[in-house]
Amino acid sequence: MTRADAPVTPPVVLTVAGSDSGGGAGIQADVKTIEACGGFGTSAITSVTAQNTTGVQGQHLLPIDQIEAQIEAVTGDFDVAAVKTGMLATSDVIDLVVEHAADLPNLVVDPVMVAASGDRLLAAEAEDAYEALIAEAAVVTPNADEAAVLTGRDVDNPETAERAGRDLVEMGADSALVKGGHVPGDAVVDTLVTEDGVTTFRHDRIDTEATHGSGCTLSSAIATQLAHGDDLPTAVGDSIDLLASAVRYNLDVGEGPGAVHHLVQTRNDAARHPTSEAVERAVSALVEADVSTLVPERGMTVAGATPYAETPDAVAAVEGRIARTMDGVRPNRGVRFGASTTVARALLAAREHDPAIRFAVDCRLTDAVEDALASLDGRVAAYDPGERPNGVSDDATAQWGVDRAFGTSDGTPVAVVGREGVGTDGRAMLLAADADDLVSQVETVHETVRDDG
Repeated sequence: MTRADAPVTPPVVLTVAGSDSGGGAGIQADVKTIEACGGFGTSAITSVTAQNTTGVQGQHLLPIDQIEAQIEAVTGDFDVAAVKTGMLATSDVIDLVVEHAADLPNLVVDPVMVAASGDRLLAAEAEDAYEALIAEAAVVTPNADEAAVLTGRDVDNPETAERAGRDLVEMGADSALVKGGHVPGDAVVDTLVTEDGVTTFRHDRIDTEATHGSGCTLSSAIATQLAHGDDLPTAVGDSIDLLASAVRYNLDVGEGPGAVHHLVQTRNDAARHPTSEAVERAVSALVEADVSTLVPERGMTVAGATPYAETPDAVAAVEGRIARTMDGVRPNRGVRFGASTTVARALLAAREHDPAIRFAVDCRLTDAVEDALASLDGRVAAYDPGERPNGVSDDATAQWGVDRAFGTSDGTPVAVVGREGVGTDGRAMLLAADADDLVSQVETVHETVRDDG
């Protein structure tokens, strides 16, 4: 039979930038990110680069009339909701974008000057031309080095970043996001400046050189969020969160430093249902095995994190825990994301040391259980809750303890034990990359305790 169509209408975002044959930056990164953020990506290619993870081997600027034809083709047909610029290469291309600025809503200007590899992507004579384009920008997103070129002000801390941002707003931009990735420090501080005030976004620095495409990804995400109608602080904040995950879970491709993971959020969202199902299967297996000897008085929590989980709301767990009954064990309720805080945060702490870990279960800790942990194929790490710093709350003890245990363990442990002294109650947390492996570990400990008893 003939089926009725069911069209959708995503916001259209245009990127005016160069092509990266290596796929990590430029037009390729922009379109991937726009689509990942729920937009429809269109493009006007300014330059074709021969490029990979090791650097730029060559570049060819397209004729100005061809670049203009692409812009007009897109704006003449599509209802463009936002535009971002990347590699513009020469003053003539910058001037062209300025001429069309009236038809380019929510214009996000990423003043690309140098590639992550250090190769120059903007002619030196074109630096001054950016002033006219900045005056047309809804947001301009320079890194510290680009901000220094545009404003003549060295950017080496959040205070100078704010001053540079104010300079860019005085040049006519509605707002300026001065990125802190090139500023030394354990934290990356991005500074958003508008006429109304300053907002800073802080996140831990990721220890990696795989940042190829980071600027393209961030500016494309901001443009797409603006196209969806988000207010500026929300668009910028959500885009920075996406980039932080994209950098941490970067793509290990090529011989040089890899690229950021443009689709990290999309992949993570797609994994929610399979992760929840894996936790449900693990719960069913433990109920069938009747692991009563391992269920604490407070109940047992089985938790599973999505592949790129960063917060407890990306961790699925048994709501209300698994409880002991007269007839064995049973879950109080079903599995849902965000159901756990203590075990979820402890699991996330383990993932800081080994992101491959995705599943965890907290077990009752007795002398017999502690002895049985030795039957597992892997090391067991321990911490003393009595050494918990004053600033760590009771609810955060497991999180602190797992982090401490991993820090003192030679490699990834299969279990982490926390007990204050011999004979006192404590916590045993089993960890695994796979839900089936987690169940196998729990069953091994359970059978060992039962056989020894």
